[in-house]
Amino acid sequence: MKPIDIIGFLHNARSVVQVEITQVKGSSPRDVGALMFVSNDGIAGTIGGGQLEYMALDEARKLLKNNATSARMDVPLGPEIGQCCGGRVEIALTLMGAHARAAAVTRAEADATALPHVYVLGAGHVGRALADQFQYMPVACALVDSREEELSMSGADVAKHLTPLPESLVRDAPKGSAFIVLTHDHALDFMLATEALARGDAAYVGMIGSATKRAKFTQFAKTQSGMTPADLVCPIGAQGSGDKRPEVIAVAVVAEVMAVLTRAATETALIV
Repeated sequence: MKPIDIIGFLHNARSVVQVEITQVKGSSPRDVGALMFVSNDGIAGTIGGGQLEYMALDEARKLLKNNATSARMDVPLGPEIGQCCGGRVEIALTLMGAHARAAAVTRAEADATALPHVYVLGAGHVGRALADQFQYMPVACALVDSREEELSMSGADVAKHLTPLPESLVRDAPKGSAFIVLTHDHALDFMLATEALARGDAAYVGMIGSATKRAKFTQFAKTQSGMTPADLVCPIGAQGSGDKRPEVIAVAVVAEVMAVLTRAATETALIV
């Protein structure tokens, strides 16, 4: 669930219990600090799913039913609860007052602002399939095209930009963004890939195509300055099944991009 969904949940639910993992020993599905919010008829966030989450959900609903303010759980993640992580977690459950709810909304807003940006440059079949997948990922995805009819065919819950100058969006994108280039025109693909690579701070630059297209781009790159064609991923999703259906290509590419973005976030966190 994205931060924006948590914000909506916290604004709309009447009574909410915050469920937080406070200690982990050994293996567990989520780390310390993982949060889930529970109301009488809904949940937002996750502490890892499975039997552990079911037990915490049940405990939170009991807390709401009994008008209690807090509870604690100490759960071994073993055969006795049908999980095999082998660790142990402690969980704090707290009925949220106005101050706690406001603080949680502020945190979620900060998380939403910090989401990495993914620009899908081209709203054809594969571009729309990518938007369909990225709408569920922890990213801020934008689908970009100059063709209104193609852009209008996407029902994904992502930002949509109808523009004759997609290169301007590439130039203005935040540092660490990912760019996936798959327009209807190879010359435009080359221009947008060049713009993205020339930034020097993109987390990922990928262009749809074959090894032949990459070779042509490498030749083209020799005429350009300020870019490193070696940083270009082309073909995209190359570790996939080889299936060329848009939806299957999209799965492989989303996995590829998310792996890069997750690695970049981890490296940044270690530096900080």
